[in-house]
Amino acid sequence: MHADLKQQIIAASQTIGIDKIGFTTAAPFTDLKPSLVAQREKGYNSGFEHQNIDERVYPDKIFNQPRSIIAIALAYPTRMHQRAPRSEYKRGYFARASWGTDYHTILRAKMTQLIEKIRQLAGDDASIAFKPMVDTGELVDVAVAQRAGLGFIGKNGLLITKEFGSWVYLGEIITNIDFPPDTPIPCQCGECTRCIDFCPPSALLGDGHLNAQRCLSFQTQTKGMMPAEFRPMIRNVIYGCDICQLVCPFNKGKDTHFHPDMEPDPEAVSPELVPLLDISNKQFKEKFGALAGAWRGKKPLQRNAIVALANMRDRSAVPKLLEVIDKDPRPVIRGTAAWAVGHLLKNQNAEISAFLTTALAKETDTDAQAEFQQALRAIAALPA
Repeated sequence: MHADLKQQIIAASQTIGIDKIGFTTAAPFTDLKPSLVAQREKGYNSGFEHQNIDERVYPDKIFNQPRSIIAIALAYPTRMHQRAPRSEYKRGYFARASWGTDYHTILRAKMTQLIEKIRQLAGDDASIAFKPMVDTGELVDVAVAQRAGLGFIGKNGLLITKEFGSWVYLGEIITNIDFPPDTPIPCQCGECTRCIDFCPPSALLGDGHLNAQRCLSFQTQTKGMMPAEFRPMIRNVIYGCDICQLVCPFNKGKDTHFHPDMEPDPEAVSPELVPLLDISNKQFKEKFGALAGAWRGKKPLQRNAIVALANMRDRSAVPKLLEVIDKDPRPVIRGTAAWAVGHLLKNQNAEISAFLTTALAKETDTDAQAEFQQALRAIAALPA
C-alpha cells in the first residue's frame, strides 16, 4: 500500500485548498443496496439520482480495477457579511449551498488540481488512473465520505464533519492506487431528532434517509406546478432548503470563509422577487448563471418567486401578477400567478374576478385551469 504517497497527498491537498480529505477502499457499498432499492420501490427518489443502482453500489462497474476512493470536502459560508440594500420590492432567498460559484465547478477544479498533484508525486506513472465525480456521478457522496472518515451521516442524511458541521461540499475520486483506508465514523446524533422535528413536510424518515418527493429543496427544483401543500412551507426561499441544517446542534456557530469563489453576491442570492418575474434569458444568465441554483433554468425560480410573494403577503405585487397571467406563455407561471392573486386579496374584487374568469376561458392547460378555478373560489369566499 502507498502509505507514504497518501501522506504526501494529504499535505498537497492543504496547499490546493481542500479542507478535508480521506481515503477508503473501492470495495462495494453493499449495505447501501437494500435502502436504495427500497427508496425506489416506495417512490421516494427525486429522479435526479443516477438511475443504475448497481453502478451506485459497485465501483468496479464504473472503473477498471478500482483500488481506492479519495473523498474530499470543501467548507462553505453560512452567513453573509453584507446584505442586499433596502428595496421597494420584497426579496427571495437561495439556500446556502447555492451561494457563490456553482459548487460542481469549484469541486471539479479542486479535484483536477489534486489529480495533477498525485500524478507528479507518483512520478508521472502512466498506469495510474482516476475518475472524479461530484453529486452528479454514480456513487453516493455521503456514503463514500463517511467510509473515508470525513464525518458521519446524520439523521438528516447529510455528512456532518467535526470542524464544519454539514456545511460542506463533497467530491470523490476513484483510483487504481492502493491506499491505506481511514476509519469510518459512526452516527453521533444520539437521541437528537431536531432535524426530523423541524422539517415542515416531514420528509426525513429518521434513519438518515428521506422521502425526496416531500423535501422542500426538491420541490423548489421541479418544473411543474408545486403541490399546494408545499407552497406555504417554502416561505420566501426560491431555491433549496436549509432548515434541517440550521436546527442541527453540530452546526451551531459554524461559518467558514475559506474560498473567495464561494462568497455570496447578496443581490444574486437574495433577489428582488417582482423584477424576477419578467427577467430575460440573457439577464437571468448574467445574474444567476454561475449559481448552482440556476441549473434548472429560470421557470422554477420564477414560479417559486410567485409563491414567495403570496407567502409574504405582498399585495403590491398583484398588478404584476395580473400582467403575468395575461402575457406569460407558460401555463405553470400563469396558474401559479392566479393562485397567488387569490391568496393575496383581502376582499372580493369584481374587476379581478372578471379578469380571472376571462383568462380561465382562454386557458388550455388543465393544471392551470384548476389554479384559476381555485383562485376564483378563494376570492368568492372573501368578505365583500
